[in-house]
Amino acid sequence: MRKFSKVLAVILAVLLVASAFAGCGKKTDDSSKNDASAKTYIIYSDNSFAPFEFLDKESNAYIGIDMDILAAIAEDQGFKYEMHNEGFDPAMGAVQSGQADAMIAGMTITDERKETFDFADGYYEDGQILVVKDDAKIASEKDLAGKKVAVKLSTQGATYAESIKDKVGFTTSSYEGSPEMYQAVATGNADACFEDSSVVKYAIVNEKLALKTVGDVINPSQYGFAVKKGTNAELIDMFNKGLANIKANGKYDEILAKYGG
Repeated sequence: MRKFSKVLAVILAVLLVASAFAGCGKKTDDSSKNDASAKTYIIYSDNSFAPFEFLDKESNAYIGIDMDILAAIAEDQGFKYEMHNEGFDPAMGAVQSGQADAMIAGMTITDERKETFDFADGYYEDGQILVVKDDAKIASEKDLAGKKVAVKLSTQGATYAESIKDKVGFTTSSYEGSPEMYQAVATGNADACFEDSSVVKYAIVNEKLALKTVGDVINPSQYGFAVKKGTNAELIDMFNKGLANIKANGKYDEILAKYGG
């Protein structure tokens, strides 16, 4: 009987030790688990890029295609976020510095940008187009020789203008936002600019700008939701899944229709 008691005591001791280790292991797993639903992501965007993001004067809130797509995806996937509409160049800087978790700002996916950012699946296709004053005689890029072209910092329009300016023979002047760039062309401080086609066409109609587009769309590409390279993989995954879902259930088409897309 005494021998049996000793054996039983040893077995109980072993079970207690094993239980203690198992408890420690579970605690470690829980502490390392990445629960996206408990996190509030900081997301940056442009502040004047209609119809993708712009300030609604009535509500004093930022609205647009990007704003609505992100809201719909967040609802579908169950994550929270805090939006900062600071401008395109500041948004890129915020993501690169780690101040922001991601950005959505009509950002064209390019190989060069893939060196710095990880992109979700493309959610909208657009390209650049030549824009001039509505009474200008400029009919093609060749007519820009000797002219001044306005560009918006860090955009594909700026990249394209810089890539052809020496060949064509024009100079460039940089602006922080699209409205300032449009104003420069409308007032004659610049002869032309390159801007995303859907954006400038929306502005011409809705803001009654004294501008017109010339020629065809250049380099059509996809817009992408972006994070700093190597970070926030779970956010990219949720965006992709949510985008597929809102396309399947019709919400995506509703958003585009809402803004004339």
